[in-house]
Amino acid sequence: MFTIDELATIPLFSALGEKELEFLAGAVEDIHLIPGEYVAHEGEGRFLAVVVEGKTELTKLVNGGEQVIGVRRPGELGGEIPMTLGTPLPASMRAVEPTRVLKLTVEDFHTLAAMAPAVSAAVGAAALERMEMLKSATAQPIEPAMFVIGPRVDPGVHGCDSFLHRNQIRYERLDPDDPGAVTRTGGAAAVAPFPVVVLRDGTQLIAPTMRVVATVAGLTVAPGRSQYDVVIVGGGPAGLTAAVNGASEGLQTALIESFAPGGQAGTSSRIENYTGFPYGVSGDELASRALQQAKRLGAEIVVTRRVERIDPVEMTVTLDGGDVLRTKSIILAMGVEWRRLEVDYIDRFVGSGVYYGAAPSDAGLAQGTDVYLVGAGNSAGQAAIFFSKHARSVTLLVRGEALAESMSHYLIEQIARNANIRVETRSEVVAVHGDDQLEAIEVIDRRTGTTSRRDARVLFVLIGAEAATDWLPSEISLDKHGFVLTGTDATKAGQWTPDREPFALETSAPGIFAVGDIRSGSVKRVAASVGEGGVAIAHVHRYLQLPH
Repeated sequence: MFTIDELATIPLFSALGEKELEFLAGAVEDIHLIPGEYVAHEGEGRFLAVVVEGKTELTKLVNGGEQVIGVRRPGELGGEIPMTLGTPLPASMRAVEPTRVLKLTVEDFHTLAAMAPAVSAAVGAAALERMEMLKSATAQPIEPAMFVIGPRVDPGVHGCDSFLHRNQIRYERLDPDDPGAVTRTGGAAAVAPFPVVVLRDGTQLIAPTMRVVATVAGLTVAPGRSQYDVVIVGGGPAGLTAAVNGASEGLQTALIESFAPGGQAGTSSRIENYTGFPYGVSGDELASRALQQAKRLGAEIVVTRRVERIDPVEMTVTLDGGDVLRTKSIILAMGVEWRRLEVDYIDRFVGSGVYYGAAPSDAGLAQGTDVYLVGAGNSAGQAAIFFSKHARSVTLLVRGEALAESMSHYLIEQIARNANIRVETRSEVVAVHGDDQLEAIEVIDRRTGTTSRRDARVLFVLIGAEAATDWLPSEISLDKHGFVLTGTDATKAGQWTPDREPFALETSAPGIFAVGDIRSGSVKRVAASVGEGGVAIAHVHRYLQLPH
């Protein structure tokens, strides 16, 4: 801790009296850092920091990379701008060498300022001086990592859009005849097959696979090891939480995700009931934070790879492409797949008018159009509210009698207040029409039996989900709907052989756990999945301590 004599040597506090120094000595934190360790991260709550010994640098994410925008040496302040303006931290602060930092909370700063107004004036002056530095750092134009050229409604372009957005890769989408696109493709408009992906150096990729896109974007597409303590299959909220907890507790952790971290929750435009976010949080923001956290703690996140086979006896995980990972434990967190709409010929329009699931990156599809959504759950409600801000109108087609049967009350209230959203209950899509793109749908009113044809260029389908577990080995027991049995339910299935009870989230195959939506009996909510992801790692630790 800091003594009164030490505090008196710090320029900001050198004129304080004994009473103020005594208060300060009991209020401040004494933080010792090693090189590379952070005092705080960009976006966190405000506080005042004073470098006492050593050296720190301020860093900010610019164009996807961490850029040093300032240095702090002994006697200099950090956090003076948010302390003055009441904003979150605009930059991160990390130690360059062994460093000692004094940290003062906003509450204690205000108390000190009331006792010694000169301190507040000095911090305010320092904030004004630093504003120019921050302004120049944030004024740089955002440079995309690549350009995606092609019609927005092209299935390949839509898939590439979604992939890049959800993997937090900066890009710009251009129509083929856009002057910027023509310049980048050599003076002529790009033609199918789409997308045409142009990199910063001018390299053109014609209709690349998502794995190729991931590779050029710098994402991890191949595991870096052959042996792990835990391999997590799926990167939704449950899987990401397991990765965060596993890595933070020293386990060699790999997470395998076939598309993008976040799962279905990552496509939610607004989650209103997640604890700790009083004004809600978007699914991709929540996924982004969890992904950054998992990576920072040392988890290996591998994207665009699919797990093809699991061997519960040898404890191996085989990926498409042939990579075989040996592991001491496995967590199944692959979530579920959107249930398909059973309408003739609808598959021909997937990606060109018909979309399963909905994400904020789909806002451009809805812009100025009449959007139709099929579904009555929370995902459909969140999508309807989001698209109502972009579309000319939003029609929610609900098979049941009322939204209350399957949607949270807060969403129903918001929909009722939104004049741009129309809800049609007892209604179903029975036919689709169009050539290369969706042009119209037919909707039946089950009350009257009448069918009406509607002009429709955009149809989002969110009608629940199904388990995709037919690839799992027979040693892992499933319920009648294909969801993975765990705990006592796994025992009752008759395949459990060890002379101990399975852990609560353990499957009928020892050492293999299931969490989140894929688990039989799970609560289909983000918060519940997050909880299970954390609990699963606790079970993994207990399992690894057993004699093998």
